[in-house]
Amino acid sequence: MRTVLSVSVFAALTILSANAAGLPIATNGQSAYTIVVPADTIPSESTAATELQSHLAQVTGCTLPIAVEGTPEAAGTKRIVVGPGQLFREAFPNFDLESLKHDGIFIKTAGESLYLAGDKPRGTLYAVYTFLEDTVGCRWWTSYESYTPKKPDLEIPALDLVYVPKLRCREAFYRGAFDGVYAARSKCNGHFEQITPEYGGHYSILGWCHTFYQILPPEKYFEAHPEWYSEIGGKRTTENAQLCLTNEEMRAEFVKNALEWIRKDPTSGIISISQNDCHGPCQCAKCQALQDAEGAASGPVIHFVNAVAEEIEKEFPDALIETLAYSYTRQAPKTARPRKNVLIRLCSIECSFSQPLGTGPQNESFQKDMRDWSGIAHQLYVWDYVTNFSNYLLPHPNLRVLAPNIRYFVEHKAVGLFEQGDAGCSISDFPELRAWLFAHLMWDPSRDDKALIAEFLSGYYGPAAEPVQQYIDLIHNAVERNGTYLRCYMHNTSEWFGLDDINQATELFNEAEKRVAGNPELLARVQRARMPLDHTWLMNYRPLKRMAMREDKPFRGPEKPEELLEQYIARAHLFDAGSYSEGGPFSHYEELLHDRYRPAGILPELCKGLDPADFIDVQDNQFRLANPGEWANIADDPSASDGRTARMPSNHTQWAVQYPVEPEVVDLGKAHAYVVVRCDVRAGATGGALVVGIYDNAGKTALAQRTVAADDAAKGYCTVDLGTHTFTTDVYVWVAPLNNPDAIDAVYVDRIFFVRDKS
Repeated sequence: MRTVLSVSVFAALTILSANAAGLPIATNGQSAYTIVVPADTIPSESTAATELQSHLAQVTGCTLPIAVEGTPEAAGTKRIVVGPGQLFREAFPNFDLESLKHDGIFIKTAGESLYLAGDKPRGTLYAVYTFLEDTVGCRWWTSYESYTPKKPDLEIPALDLVYVPKLRCREAFYRGAFDGVYAARSKCNGHFEQITPEYGGHYSILGWCHTFYQILPPEKYFEAHPEWYSEIGGKRTTENAQLCLTNEEMRAEFVKNALEWIRKDPTSGIISISQNDCHGPCQCAKCQALQDAEGAASGPVIHFVNAVAEEIEKEFPDALIETLAYSYTRQAPKTARPRKNVLIRLCSIECSFSQPLGTGPQNESFQKDMRDWSGIAHQLYVWDYVTNFSNYLLPHPNLRVLAPNIRYFVEHKAVGLFEQGDAGCSISDFPELRAWLFAHLMWDPSRDDKALIAEFLSGYYGPAAEPVQQYIDLIHNAVERNGTYLRCYMHNTSEWFGLDDINQATELFNEAEKRVAGNPELLARVQRARMPLDHTWLMNYRPLKRMAMREDKPFRGPEKPEELLEQYIARAHLFDAGSYSEGGPFSHYEELLHDRYRPAGILPELCKGLDPADFIDVQDNQFRLANPGEWANIADDPSASDGRTARMPSNHTQWAVQYPVEPEVVDLGKAHAYVVVRCDVRAGATGGALVVGIYDNAGKTALAQRTVAADDAAKGYCTVDLGTHTFTTDVYVWVAPLNNPDAIDAVYVDRIFFVRDKS
């Protein structure tokens, strides 16, 4: 079985000076050179030769022949030798090819020949791509957009490079980066990248993650062995739960199933033995005692995984056993030590991504966990979160921390890196730049990220590069200036992206479009990059316009937001938007955007006659719905103020309708809050129908809560008084049913409104 990631980490970068003159590969579109491959070449080395041939033909205008070493066609001194075959070994008899593991490359000119070789199966291919990019000047911006220079006279300098990447497994989780050819050219090799053997293949993790129930499915085992699963509150359960990790009988069955799994796919090299994607660790006396002794919930996990890894090693000595340090298991145990064949995958999901993970004061807890795990583990694999999963379509200014973070991971024993971006979306925050930048930084973390970004912007946006760079600087300056804790789950930009910055950003993109107006290809790229800014206007149009009027500031937003909405949706279709959030199709979001700009309803009675600056009326189209379509949805209702309402079936108790307070409400100062609700009752129903409340997320406290009786809510929409409060943007208003479907069919929320308190 092939080792995928080993215990030690070897990386070397050697660029040696050489006195030899350069090689004239082509002169006036003609070449005397032959590409030579080994007699026992593997598929990826054959691809390396054809890729070199194809790209050099595009560059020089001439097609170099490909010959197999040992044949008459391969004779002569003007050769580009591709692969570590006989010619390579004769030229460099003392070079240790084992030193190139894993994915290392060798590039050297000697005499009149150029040698491009590397570790099997990908190294030779990577050597070719490195040569084409760094020496010839080819660029692969995306899977379908590239740049090839035209050089009928191609002379290359003396080259002497040996390089082994510090990160063995490198994955940029973006839609375009999944393409196998692009991934190979970018020297990425991760689990989800669709790289065929002809392009070197890729690493895979058996089960990927969250495998407890994959390996020990409750539907098969729970009825006969409830003691194998978590005890929570004195009861064995499989709902939002894990396994009873101290149960030895369970572990024996688990090992048996895991071994059967590996036997079916022995080439994976890594198997995931990892917790489910929820909390719910076992609270039985034995598990709890072990957790208490280790001082962390990871303690029972490491003890269990070590025992499983020891058994697997007997049959598969080169396999690595991966487990997560994630959520409730992110803290390292006191005494347990991962075995040498255990790979700890540390996750950064709770962090602030506006500050470096290694030095930012907002990330001190992660820094402690990284120190602790790297101090006891033989190797780490980092799962890093680099997008906004709640809404891919918003600006997410974290580019400045990406390079420092990757260097930080490598310094702390990371041998693999999964950069989870917005894989399903094409109109998010610079996905093309991000995939390209990640690929180059993961291959060589020492690269200058500012120079890489500037290179991409210049090559991809042409004359528009300068204003696009200024926009990137602007949004990063804004989030840093505001000290924002930039999470990977955020619903808006209002806490850091203010009117002045949005106005300036709009002017910058107007200038960018102007500079490429005569080039349809570049213009489309700029318009695609502008989508998050346009989306910001659509999300915050009303409060931004109120702010501009109140503070007598310019307003660079559209005169008619409905027209911007139609343009935005048309471009989203043109660019094949995909999804707007993790698991959320853009088609659903399109409906929500249209709802957001439907005509306003009649004013609440309590607002009639008031100065518009003294109240905020929030219709259902500004609500946040949890689990839309199941827990809540927007529905027609002739009795609602604007003919539409948020509807919740009464078969749950989720706070499924929420309104996170926006800055315009905060600007009211002390304000009275009201919620307008009703319900459909069944015959003879009494008691409560629904609950409404206000919650302070920062303080973790309820500011108000009212239960609405069925008798009141069944008569039509009624106004619930939630009292007077001084609001912040960490506060949200919520509405929930009472899980009483026998009495109540559904509850409805028409609007929430706030009135300035002048008392």
